This record gives sequence, structure tokens and C-alpha cells, in this order.
Amino acid sequence: MAIVELENVTKIYPLGKTEVVAVKGVSFSITRGDFISIAGPSGSGKTTILNMIGCIDVPTEGTVKIAGRITSELNDREITNLRHDVIGFIFQSFNLIPVLNVYENIEFPLLLGKDSLRGREKEEWIQFLMEEVGLSEWRNHKPAELSGGQRQRVAIARALVTKPQIVLADEPTANLDSETGEAIIELMKKMNSDLGTTFIFSTHDPTIVEIADHIIRLRDGKIIENYRKADREAEGKKMRADADAEVSGR
Repeated sequence: MAIVELENVTKIYPLGKTEVVAVKGVSFSITRGDFISIAGPSGSGKTTILNMIGCIDVPTEGTVKIAGRITSELNDREITNLRHDVIGFIFQSFNLIPVLNVYENIEFPLLLGKDSLRGREKEEWIQFLMEEVGLSEWRNHKPAELSGGQRQRVAIARALVTKPQIVLADEPTANLDSETGEAIIELMKKMNSDLGTTFIFSTHDPTIVEIADHIIRLRDGKIIENYRKADREAEGKKMRADADAEVSGR
């Protein structure tokens, strides 16, 4: 079942007396539970697409549908509720609140909406997330006392605290060294598997592309590839089997 659907989406930005077409007639769908990479070089349109999925921006033309709702038909309050209830965000710059400790940074999204988690249930859920991202012992530390990898782990837990259906990650490993970046990717893959959360990445990191189940490649605002690894592997096996059968039949 599709949780994200884009149909013939175009995004145009005014630039002085001219216009920049960032995305050109893009169509694709994302299934619940996907671990998907939207990949491409700078200027290919991947961040623009992520922003439209996250309801930060709206298409100039076409339709973006999130969890069955067409985003352009929603008012400001409905957009805010959709973001809070359905979508979590992970940014390359972490965007943690400096004066709050690890627990408080993770908790913060729960204070912004009408969440059902309260009291002991809320504390147990935050504690579970801290354990999952390996930061239980750092509960009372503030961002300035953490490494880059630890800060990104806090950001992952914060993105998951509202139990969103979708997590959007914009270049989540860009400010990390390669070893730390790989550990962060593996952590997100584990959360995807354990919690069934859909992860959508905007990236040019080949490590994320390698581990993704579904890959969309962009160039100049257009899709040049859109495939699932399982389908491509099955197609490859069939082609090899057909070739072997042809050789055997000679």
C-alpha cells in the first residue's frame, strides 16, 4: 500500500526575472515500510522533492499525496497536524536545541502536539528510544557534550518519538565521517525493520544507496531510474536462467 504518491509533479521557483524548474513532471509511489533513497547530484531536485513530501513546500503543478491526503487541499492547521502525526524529520545539521539535554531533545516533539503519551508511558518510550540509539548513559548530556554521531542518534530518536509513519532524512550522513555515517545508516535500517517506519532519504551518499531497498535516481529534476532491488535481482536471476536453458537446449 502506497503511503506517498507523487503524480506529474513540477516545482518552479522564481529567480529574479527568470524561473528555475527544480522538478519536472515527476511521478512515483512509496510503499509503507520502504527504505528508499532519492539520489542524485546537487541541483537534481532531490531536496525539493523531500520538502514537498514533508509539506514544507507545495508543487507548482501535479499532486502530492501523503497517507491518502492531497497536501495542496489541506489548510495550515491540517498541514501542521499531518507533519506532527505522520512525518518525522532528520536533518544533516542535527538541529538539536542546545539548552536541552538528550532526553529533553527527544521529548520535545511530544510537547508540541496533542499526543496520547503521558507520564510513565512517555518516559518508558523515550527510554526505549535512547536505548535503541545507544544513548541511555548520555541522557542528561547536552548537545555540546556529544560527538557528531551521537547528535545524529539523538536526532533519529527525536524523529521517531511521535511514532510517525514516515521519516524524512535530508543528507543525514553529510556531516559525519564515513565510519560514523555507516553506523548511523545501519541504525536507521534496524529501526526501519523493528518499527516498520518508512524511511525516505535525500542523498548522494553511495552507502545509503547501497543499503536502500528502493532507489530513485534524479538528474536535472527528472527521474532517470526507479527500481526496487528485489525486482532487479529477480529479473537478473530470470535472465540467467533463460540463458542457461537456451545453452542447454542447443
